[in-house]
Amino acid sequence: DVQLQASGGGLVQPGGSLRVSCVASGFTFSTYAIMWLRQAPGKGLESVSRINEDGEEYYLDSVKGRFTISRDNAKNTVYLQMNSPNPEDTALYYCVREGMHYWGQGTLVTVSS
Repeated sequence: DVQLQASGGGLVQPGGSLRVSCVASGFTFSTYAIMWLRQAPGKGLESVSRINEDGEEYYLDSVKGRFTISRDNAKNTVYLQMNSPNPEDTALYYCVREGMHYWGQGTLVTVSS
């Protein structure tokens, strides 16, 4: 079965840093793009970042320069390094396999002092 397991969320202060991870299983990880989506309280889903099979990266404009996506194909893992987060980044973060059929359970990131 295809599974995606997100972890690493928590409380972080504005200007701090946090890394969330997504471990995948049940498919050939290296041949799929993986995305991070988020849903803030009372708001809709938005795509935060994407990393393709070849390592090409894409970012939501509001996180460019602050967030970095990476992947370790040997560990079937995608990371989202969040630097200098602000309260607007507070959300439930989901990792999603390309095609949007398979989602992790979400990990909550709260940015607050």
